[in-house]
Amino acid sequence: MTSAISAVRPSRAALLGSLVVVAWSGEHPDESYDVPFLMAYSLGDGTEGPEGAEAAARAFLDELGMPAGSVRDQARGDGIPVTLIVQGGQAVLTMPSVTAQCPAPPEWLVAAEKRGTVQFMFATRSWPEGRPGFTVSDAQLRAFVGDEDTIASAGHCVLPIRRLRG
Repeated sequence: MTSAISAVRPSRAALLGSLVVVAWSGEHPDESYDVPFLMAYSLGDGTEGPEGAEAAARAFLDELGMPAGSVRDQARGDGIPVTLIVQGGQAVLTMPSVTAQCPAPPEWLVAAEKRGTVQFMFATRSWPEGRPGFTVSDAQLRAFVGDEDTIASAGHCVLPIRRLRG
């Protein structure tokens, strides 16, 4: 009698776990108005924990063409399969097999409208404290998104804002 042994790898979604998108704006030192930022990150609650989520995020970024540590600019023609629609106070981010949305604060909407683009980061590091439905202080947000490791290990892209026609 023979038997086959197969190993089934969990799907990317199972490895990433919960994916969260957060929007905020911040002052630009060389300009008179704020910069809108958008970040996607895993809570690290996937089947293989934070380490599996980080590996899945890195693989996903490679497939998108914006590997960890890279900076791409769709406004200048870098063709990556990521789009952003801003409508009705929501930022809707679409990537292959992933669509996520988040409410955008009024100051973010103003900054996004003025610029026409958003600075998008897809973090490879998990942030379990940044769970939806729980209050995150400005200091906690700054500590995570401003951390050198978070910035250096994220994929970055300037995304033009699209709107629904109607």
